[in-house]
Amino acid sequence: MSLFEALNIDKSYAAHKVLDNVSIHVPEASIYGLLGPNGAGKTTLIRIINRITAPDKGELLLEGKKLTYEDLIQVGYLPEERGLYKKMKVGEQSLYLARLKGLSKNDALKKLKFWFEKFDMIDWWNKKIEELSKGMAQKVQFIITVLHNPKLLIFDEPFSGFDPVNASMLKKEVLDMKKNGTTIIFSTHDMASVEELCDHISLIDRSKTILEGKVSDIKQQYKTNLFELTYLEDDNSLVQKLNGDYTITHTEKLPGGENVIRIQLPEKRTGNNLLKQAMAHVEILSFREVLPSMNEVFIKAVSKNSNTSRHE
Repeated sequence: MSLFEALNIDKSYAAHKVLDNVSIHVPEASIYGLLGPNGAGKTTLIRIINRITAPDKGELLLEGKKLTYEDLIQVGYLPEERGLYKKMKVGEQSLYLARLKGLSKNDALKKLKFWFEKFDMIDWWNKKIEELSKGMAQKVQFIITVLHNPKLLIFDEPFSGFDPVNASMLKKEVLDMKKNGTTIIFSTHDMASVEELCDHISLIDRSKTILEGKVSDIKQQYKTNLFELTYLEDDNSLVQKLNGDYTITHTEKLPGGENVIRIQLPEKRTGNNLLKQAMAHVEILSFREVLPSMNEVFIKAVSKNSNTSRHE
């Protein structure tokens, strides 16, 4: 079931079409990656979802009903460009923004105390925002975004500027929120984070949706009949012993003496046939099909769309 849907969204500025019949379907309690090159239209779509701007055409649905301004209390939005008041104290500003989300003063203080202790930020309460590093300020805004437990969270490059330790900590929090039923739209250029977090993605390029679906299904769609064998052999001559048309894309000798080889097979050849051949010559330790990374999928899909657009 989709918690949120954007259906057939169009948006133009003057003669420039920013979104052209774009639709996304965000399943409940999932992390949905909103991907695309710079200028593809992602930020415009996010602004439309948050009712910052209006679409020229199309509709937004939350739990199957038309999204209204009143529903925005159920949405938490962390923009890429942070917007904290630099001269205000951290605690004062956090409490003020929490009250704007509909929390009572007592509830807001209780929830802020929980999160500030969790992130080891209690000592920041009376500091001004301008005294904080970029990463520290982002932690404050992250807390303010999730504090009221919205049904839908929208994160735009949420880990930008974080060191690996803090990025890992926030990723864990995002996964825990999903586990507890929150639905998350996650916009990023970091394909490694997409691999770690996302269940579904939509890839927008040149104002149109060119891919949408489960990450696992999309990887299957873009697989290239590439297989990896790990095996034991003294003279590393397996390559010469295999018959048929294939391409060796990678060979490696591991410290323990094992050999790793990646083999690209023609479209009609199967991994079973390759494995049967290899087993006749060496002891196989592991065998797997190598699926493309989301980075590879992104590059291939955008390149194909670019070439198609040039020839239209």
